[in-house]
Amino acid sequence: MPITTLLIILVVLIIIGAVSMVFVGMRDASGEDPLQERLAEFAASGETVNLEQIELSQPFSDRVGVPLARKFGEFATRFTPQNAIQIAAHKIELAGSPSMLDPSTFWASRFMVSILMGGFLVLIFSISKMSIGLLQRLLVVGMFMLLGFYIPEMLLSSRIGRRQKEIRKAMPDALDLLTICVEAGLGFDGAMAKVYEKWDNELSLAFGRVIREIQLGKLRRDALRDMANRLGIPEMTSFVAAVIQSEQLGVSMAKVLRIQADQMRMKRRQHAEEEAHKAPIKMLIPMALLIFPSICIVLMAPAILMMMRSALRSVLFGG
Repeated sequence: MPITTLLIILVVLIIIGAVSMVFVGMRDASGEDPLQERLAEFAASGETVNLEQIELSQPFSDRVGVPLARKFGEFATRFTPQNAIQIAAHKIELAGSPSMLDPSTFWASRFMVSILMGGFLVLIFSISKMSIGLLQRLLVVGMFMLLGFYIPEMLLSSRIGRRQKEIRKAMPDALDLLTICVEAGLGFDGAMAKVYEKWDNELSLAFGRVIREIQLGKLRRDALRDMANRLGIPEMTSFVAAVIQSEQLGVSMAKVLRIQADQMRMKRRQHAEEEAHKAPIKMLIPMALLIFPSICIVLMAPAILMMMRSALRSVLFGG
């Protein structure tokens, strides 16, 4: 069998594995077991079916793609240091656990994207006739494999940044609502429940998780500290510390919340001013690469054409 055919088969297998990773990442984020959902549907309809029929009624991605990706993820985590898995788990929590992602699947996707990009370049080099040495080819393939290995990490970091920015933007308004509810006579837990009930954003979901943890028996201060660790925002950490301190010292919760809301609003304005000051610097890149060359072409093209025309005339007619 020619080596080109072997490379094509290898790339196809890698693409199938990458597609299975995509199925795992894009499946429903509700966290419910699809097998249990099917079982509930058949129970509601009154039909008598066995477990095999219920499993066969699931989509192909849930029956084959997800288990295959899980197995590959478990295999990848065997060669991954435990510290790296813990760091990945913390980053996934900071990102809000997108699509119920777990560390094993995340590391499997990193290896899969790296192998996919490297295999694609090997295939391109094998079918092309570019005069590039073996060392240069290996260097290019290695660079693209390294890039593919860090692409999921960059996407996850981007998701963390967007989530933290959304939480910072929503914190002053949420603290205002907490203050109003506490001044109206509700307890702090009831005020968080109101925020969770009225809004639908990352901050309200974080408050909702705190409420569920308190209902399951966790202490309020421990649940709030865990929320601050999951969000990874200094403003939330200071807010949680102020709430816990006011609870321990017996200070008025409404007064503390009002002070915290004013501070969060001031910090939000400072962040907005900081982003506004960064805008001119960020605009230099598209201006230098796109706008300035176009302006130069528009302004200098007529002069260059006139100079070329006069030079051609002087050559033909001798001045």
